[in-house]
Amino acid sequence: MFEQVIAFINQLLWGKGQLLVYILLFSGAWFTVKLGAIQLVGFKHMFALARHSTSTDSNGISSFQALCTGLSARVGTGNLAGVAMAISLGGSGAVFWMWVIALLGMATGFAESVLGQLYKVRDNRKEFRGGPAYYIRAGLGKTWLAVLFSLCLFLGYGASFSAMQANTIAEALNNTYAIPPYLSGCAIAIVAGVIVLGGLKRIARFAELIVPWMGAAFILTAIVISAINFTQLPELITDIVLSAFGLTEASAGALGAAIKSGIQRGMYSNEAGAGSVPHAAAGASPTPNHPVVQGYIQMLGVFVDTIVLCSCTAVIVLLAGVGASGELAGISVTQQAMAMHFGEFGDDFIALAITLFAFTSVVANYAYAESNLHFFKLDNTMGRLSYTGIYLVMVMWGANASLQQAWNLADMSLGLMTLVNLYAIVLLTPTIISLTRDYLDKKQQGKNRAFRKGDAAIQGDTSPGVWD
Repeated sequence: MFEQVIAFINQLLWGKGQLLVYILLFSGAWFTVKLGAIQLVGFKHMFALARHSTSTDSNGISSFQALCTGLSARVGTGNLAGVAMAISLGGSGAVFWMWVIALLGMATGFAESVLGQLYKVRDNRKEFRGGPAYYIRAGLGKTWLAVLFSLCLFLGYGASFSAMQANTIAEALNNTYAIPPYLSGCAIAIVAGVIVLGGLKRIARFAELIVPWMGAAFILTAIVISAINFTQLPELITDIVLSAFGLTEASAGALGAAIKSGIQRGMYSNEAGAGSVPHAAAGASPTPNHPVVQGYIQMLGVFVDTIVLCSCTAVIVLLAGVGASGELAGISVTQQAMAMHFGEFGDDFIALAITLFAFTSVVANYAYAESNLHFFKLDNTMGRLSYTGIYLVMVMWGANASLQQAWNLADMSLGLMTLVNLYAIVLLTPTIISLTRDYLDKKQQGKNRAFRKGDAAIQGDTSPGVWD
């Protein structure tokens, strides 16, 4: 009966009506227009801020650590298994729609990250915490909606998402090395437990050390494969674009599947609008110390995740000759594609890559949900231990669950979180615009860009002592 309830909700969100598809496209277009296409106009400035993002103070993590933490949650099964799933269900045209939702999602990710940073608070460890529940309560005064989002967050990042990441790791290790899923689940839970019990700063340090090298190695692999098959690239790109609109023989009649699969898996990968990344954004003490800086930094995360890394997986899979099959297929497709390019070494490489990609997501997912313990006044030893126990049990369950069960639960949780978060950030648009104008005006005039309470008109109020 539980699976039937999940299936019913997913049908409403992602099924024939495709409610979330339209809402995501609307929100991306909304913030693109309201913020003057900031993902394009501010593209160069986004990288300039990233180059000077490693400094911080004792109150928070650095902007670079926040970016890596956000990427460690984004860069996971969505990049390797999710892209393969989108192609298997929607064909090569699904890749184009992943690009579209990423480009629009950069504006949405900017908006929610600015809010996460503005309405952050200090927890009992004097570390910064924040996220949608905080800006819904402080900015809109809707405590009931903040509680609803928090519950969806615990169901998603505290339970189902980590379970799904563990499922993909277990499947990859079982496919390559015949390691039983229950052993993989136990190992993941033990190592993750050691890291997450150190709190946000240890998680951020772990992400800062692993994510850049992990991403660079995967990009280099895709470049090598592209160089070997460079004569096929023009035809591949043409096929992606034409198939996105059902203009090839193979894609005729599959336009709806391409759009749905591309947007659903693209959104799962970059998480723009889901309300997850604002938790990482809130933990930072950026340089310069202005909420808009985290908007730019996390906007870069959407670009790297989907436009860069998901495209790498798409190239690897499509150059191996894998297309639409109409059936759900996960990491095994990516492993088969790599095996075709590099033989047995390719299979080993993807097994290692998905283990690292998904494990970093498992760790970052914990941090997102743990951020909301403060919201319920549970950021104490008993609260953290209780939450950690549930989280680790779900990791072990996920390693042994079926692919369909794990992804269905993750899709439902992500969809519910997104509905609540997008409703909130659209209502908070005046605050986002006001902060952005304040930052850009200071930048243009050559002033100190640090933000102080009263510099811009905002809805609600900020936490005492944070921006005074």
